[in-house]
Amino acid sequence: PGKPRWLLLSQLFQPLSLPVGSEGGWEGRPGEPTCRSQRLMLQGGLIHPASPGCFCYLPPTVRAMEKLIRVMDEEMQALGGQKLNLPSLSSAEPWRASGRWDQMGPELFRLVDRHNHSYCLGPTHEEVVTELVASQSNLSYKQLPLRLYQVTRKFRDEPKPRFGLLRSREFYMKDMYTFDASEEAARHTYDQVCDAYCRLFSRLGLPFVKVQAATGSIGGTTSHEFQLPADIGEDRLVLCPEGHFAANVETLNGEQTSCPTCGERLTKTKGIEVGHTFFLGTKYSSVSNAVFSSNENKPQLAQMGCYGLGVTRILAASIEVLSTEDSIRWPSLIAPYQLCFMPPKRGSKEEEEGVARLEQVYSHLAEALPHLADDSVLDDRTQLTIGKRLKDANKLGYPYVVIAGKRACEDPPVFEVWNQNAGEVLFLTKEGVTELLSKVQVP
Repeated sequence: PGKPRWLLLSQLFQPLSLPVGSEGGWEGRPGEPTCRSQRLMLQGGLIHPASPGCFCYLPPTVRAMEKLIRVMDEEMQALGGQKLNLPSLSSAEPWRASGRWDQMGPELFRLVDRHNHSYCLGPTHEEVVTELVASQSNLSYKQLPLRLYQVTRKFRDEPKPRFGLLRSREFYMKDMYTFDASEEAARHTYDQVCDAYCRLFSRLGLPFVKVQAATGSIGGTTSHEFQLPADIGEDRLVLCPEGHFAANVETLNGEQTSCPTCGERLTKTKGIEVGHTFFLGTKYSSVSNAVFSSNENKPQLAQMGCYGLGVTRILAASIEVLSTEDSIRWPSLIAPYQLCFMPPKRGSKEEEEGVARLEQVYSHLAEALPHLADDSVLDDRTQLTIGKRLKDANKLGYPYVVIAGKRACEDPPVFEVWNQNAGEVLFLTKEGVTELLSKVQVP
């Protein structure tokens, strides 16, 4: 209600410790390995370390995360996904029944309540969701496929948490669990979810590869990882240059050097895993007796799949692969703020008129593109020169910066617009600014 109001950078809780010149900056705690995304996120006031592998996510990061989750929701709901929320605190019984209480080893955060009952903090939720579906005693084949997903905090007792949000002990994940009436239907679901993951990474503009993967502690018969190639990645990958074959080396028997399809020499790279899919069959449904009644009215075990996307890991990995050494670059779809407005320096001769003209641009934008008015921040640190603030804006990765410089006092006023991701500077009237920004997508 009422007139849209600027969000002032001076009031945004984003404690910056941006490096000046080549002095470097926050390098983490002594002895803690860092990588580009961790360093940039710490310097840019995006995360703050709370304890090893656990971070406070500051307001701009939460905004980026909420946008990313909205994009995930669009893709999952397009598949008929239904969103739910399962408890982080999980009783030990279903984990013991599946054999994973012992199999997961020290990676599982375990605790005992006052009644001496054992629990774990969920790193994943196959047991819990299968028990939930098994409890529906009158489930019919007509209600399948069932595609249930959540976005929630997960916990993993990492022996060596490192690289900020890339390998942490508490993190956010989107996990989907699917229940189908036949193996054929479940494999169709598997392909559909993999396609949705490919669409999601393409929409974010991320250079991903889908590779054959091991099933590990989750189990099942088929598995794929979605990887962002990066030097600091912890997974070793082999890729066919023609795109016929891609695998995590842990799935290969011995040293495979050529593509099984075309015979081309495989290239080696490292990757950051940002998504993982598993075809589970009846591994969990048989343990919990998750059955449905078939069209012959006979009880049949549901065929399952599970599918994970690392929400906080995608944020960090995208910064890792898109950014320069000293400047954050976000996938433009999920940048915390699309726009940074910059008034003239305090005390300059164009100060008063420049501020008034900038307000006119903002009002024009708020009327024409109201969704972008909420996605804008005003760098009101006018004691600093425009040059200094522009350097900071570049480091923080706003996709667009609109500056009221000397030409804002011309008739008609002309504004300097930096399109950071395209690396170009434009000089536009307020109508030109609105037209340029009309193409910007906000989920």
